Amino acid sequence: MTSRRNKSRRSGSKGGRPGSAPKRSLPRRPAARVVGVAAAALLVLGGLWLVLAPYYATILVWELRNALPLLAALALAAAAYWAVRATAGALDGGYRTGVALLAGLLGLTGGAWWMLHTFYEQDRTYLAGVEVVDGALPAVTARAPYQVGVAQARPNLGDTTGEIAGTSYLPGEDRFATLVNRRGWLAGYEVAFTQQIPLQGRGATDQKCQFDRDRAARRVAGWFGHNLGRQISSERRWVRFDGDDVYAYCDGDRPVVVVPLKRQVGVWVVVEKPAGVALYDGRTGELTFTTDTSGLPGPSYPLSIAGWQRESTGAMGSFADWFFGRVGWQVPDDQANAGNDSEFTLATVADRRPVYVTPMTGRGSATAISVVSVVPARHSGLGLAPVTVHRLDPVWVSPGAIVDRIKADYQDIPNWVNINVYEVVPTGGDGWAATLGTGQNILYRASGTGDLSGERATCLQRADGSEIRCGGAADRDGRGPGGAYGDAGAPGGGVPSGDLGGLTDAELADLHRRVADEVACRLAATCPRN
Repeated sequence: MTSRRNKSRRSGSKGGRPGSAPKRSLPRRPAARVVGVAAAALLVLGGLWLVLAPYYATILVWELRNALPLLAALALAAAAYWAVRATAGALDGGYRTGVALLAGLLGLTGGAWWMLHTFYEQDRTYLAGVEVVDGALPAVTARAPYQVGVAQARPNLGDTTGEIAGTSYLPGEDRFATLVNRRGWLAGYEVAFTQQIPLQGRGATDQKCQFDRDRAARRVAGWFGHNLGRQISSERRWVRFDGDDVYAYCDGDRPVVVVPLKRQVGVWVVVEKPAGVALYDGRTGELTFTTDTSGLPGPSYPLSIAGWQRESTGAMGSFADWFFGRVGWQVPDDQANAGNDSEFTLATVADRRPVYVTPMTGRGSATAISVVSVVPARHSGLGLAPVTVHRLDPVWVSPGAIVDRIKADYQDIPNWVNINVYEVVPTGGDGWAATLGTGQNILYRASGTGDLSGERATCLQRADGSEIRCGGAADRDGRGPGGAYGDAGAPGGGVPSGDLGGLTDAELADLHRRVADEVACRLAATCPRN
């Protein structure tokens, strides 16, 4: 009985329930092998993409390296969460999740601190090339304001079709250069032209060069094969550029597009450094690379790197000083130089060396100009350019205070309502210069001392440099810009009557100018007495 019962049990265990078919085991799929093959295929496809698409691959690698601190912070938070969740197996499910979330929060906090400290180390890296000195600012030459150069570019295009890509100042030639895109999706540049803008009046196009539409059909941000960035990436990997840095000039009748390049350096602390320039020939379409930029008429140092170096003065102290903004300098925010408030491209008087000049103020609520930074705008090599920060003694007033003083001292200028004050820029030592004009026309130049002290706190000049007057005291010789000068009791401000033959040539020219100003303000109904 026992053997028969055991046999029945054994047969039941093999066959299952009586009358049921035996189960068939399905073959197990090799999941690990499938995942491995998929990962290998993705790696192969990614490698092919990096090789065959250098333009987009460069953009992806740059953005990933820039985002590395943030990604590392998130990875640290996730690792802390899952590590605690895996090791806290003895706890109840709800308690384990709570402890894991707390660990993730602590990991995220630590990652955020590490990310901020990485940004601090980035500024410290840029700060290595910054030198703070007490010496006077070197003398720089005067030029027309950038806003006027941009405003005059469109009417000076003539019958050229196309869209303006950008306007830049070329210190080596004292000209403004404008690059024009050709209309159409699959098109390059149309023309490059330069204009000489005097310190009074309007400028005119003095040189224009045409791009070859067949052989030079690429441009920055162009479509598909007409993208100049694609050509640069295919010939020089892992370098990028900013479109605002690109400009062109005419080498005879041949247009040349200058593209200042930059590269990334570092692993955890990633900074940008110059990588020379790419020169695009507008006649042949050839692209050449060089680090010797001494022969260029314009800048070759990327503005973005110069800006990073300027802002790195905030890391001159400890991490806490950097985090709370207790040290260093910044660009004033009083809107006096709105539209172009930093990195003024100027040329030194001594050798016409192009430099970026930026007046700066202390961090916080202060608007007084306490330092001026100078960065070479033309720099050869692959290293960071030296930055010199000149301390001002005495400290200047703010650009907004200078503009208000100009308007107060020369409020008798006719038609003030249509006149703007452009670019209050340092000129060397304790001096500054500003331009008075009406959009596309320059009327006068103003200069003075940074602290607005002394007899020559502000002075007004004509285009030829001749001085009209200094300060608010009215000139009795009839050399003022307005029509209200002369004896206080003489109506018309001392306008001569009768025979004009007794006037000198200078007095007659000044009278003509004053009459024209009076006619203009009467037509506009903006005369001071109206």
